[in-house]
Amino acid sequence: MTLTELKYIVAVAREKHFGRGAEACHVSQPTLSVAVKKLEEELQVKLFERNANEITITPLGEEIVRQAQSVLEQAESIREIARRGKDPLAGSLRLGVIYTIGPYLLPDLVRQNIEKTPQMPLVLQENFTVKLLEELRTGEIDCAILAEPFPDSNLAIAPLYDEPFMAAVPSSHALAARTSVTAEELKKETLLLLGTGHCFRDHVLEVCPEFARFSSSAEGINKSFEGSSLETIKHMVAAGMGITLVPRLGVPKEALALSGQDMSANQPSYIRYLPFEGHVPTRRVVLAWRRSFTRYEAIAALRNAIYACELPGVIRLS
Repeated sequence: MTLTELKYIVAVAREKHFGRGAEACHVSQPTLSVAVKKLEEELQVKLFERNANEITITPLGEEIVRQAQSVLEQAESIREIARRGKDPLAGSLRLGVIYTIGPYLLPDLVRQNIEKTPQMPLVLQENFTVKLLEELRTGEIDCAILAEPFPDSNLAIAPLYDEPFMAAVPSSHALAARTSVTAEELKKETLLLLGTGHCFRDHVLEVCPEFARFSSSAEGINKSFEGSSLETIKHMVAAGMGITLVPRLGVPKEALALSGQDMSANQPSYIRYLPFEGHVPTRRVVLAWRRSFTRYEAIAALRNAIYACELPGVIRLS
């Protein structure tokens, strides 16, 4: 057997489809299918059950795929050790970021990384938490910036910062004249949420748990609506469709400077951002990587680049 064949069966198991597995490996489907069949014949076991629409992995196949993934990680570790002997930071770093962090952190992070470690370009991917955790486990990415909590996947974790939420309301809304808001007051409003799969949706529902019952129906206190991204939801807020919560880094700098401090009519926005009174809802943002990942210097360099970012309004952690 070869490492290439092991890579193919891991891809097929992950995608549950020979065509998508071949695409992920950048080979033709016939090439991948022949290689998988050859490995099955060599091992004298059936790894996959094939049918017209999808494939399923056999119980013995699952065990073999897990071992194959471990072998691939060990092989990559050998390459990494060789690279570290020349330059510990040489080579790209594959970084995953959840959707509600990427747009606000990455512009500054990429600039800081280029300035500090130009020999270590970042290969970036935005995705849902559950998908990034799976890609960490299978070695498709090296590390990820996530918001706690998430399922324990035996990952190494480094806290980065605690980020407070702010309420975003239309500038024409009665609450816009306030300097702060309470979670209790939000229960009376139409709440705009991200769709299912976004961990930030769960964070918002922790602040306003009453909406968990009504977010998928027209009954209850007020109907809530769902959007595909925070930026889309912010446009809906500006249009007067309702209110939402946003992470502090998602607040534009000019609005952040004015919210809760200056009621000037010159605020260049149709949205008013209000801090919370009393208990402030917050999320913890962390950097996660596999414990078997050996490029310790790369992780340290990435953390330094993150800490060099401006990060307005958050509490930095060490």
